Amino acid sequence: MSKFKRKIKVGSQEISTASLPDIVFMLLFFFMVTTVMRETTIKVVQKMPGATEVKKLEKKSLVSYIYIGKPRQSFQAIYGTEPRIQLNDAFAKVDDIRNYIISEREKVDENERPFLTTSLKVDENTKMGIIVDIKQELRKASALKINYSTRKVTAIE
Repeated sequence: MSKFKRKIKVGSQEISTASLPDIVFMLLFFFMVTTVMRETTIKVVQKMPGATEVKKLEKKSLVSYIYIGKPRQSFQAIYGTEPRIQLNDAFAKVDDIRNYIISEREKVDENERPFLTTSLKVDENTKMGIIVDIKQELRKASALKINYSTRKVTAIE
């Protein structure tokens, strides 16, 4: 009778990479589905004021944003350094706010209109005068649900 010897391989076995493309495409698909593209290009400088008691908004699809602050460096040659109002992607005046709110109301269903919220994203160095003017225009447009956006801080700075 003859003896059979086992061959002992030296080193480790190779890892199969056959499923690697499947994993890569699953990750790619996941990030494509879950990523939300920014709808508005912010043209004003914003450092939000800090707050210790912060509450998140429930339905962000029912929120209209009004950005207030100094224009960014690239826009200062055209618009100056005074605080400006930005509605969607364009600078606006206080008088344009009423039309903006009306157009935002028309975008949503009639049964969701009472839940529309106007969020003011204001730079912390902005004077209160422009905010009071905006609030007066919002009152004239019957947009009485107002939110002030802030950043969360752990203690008062």
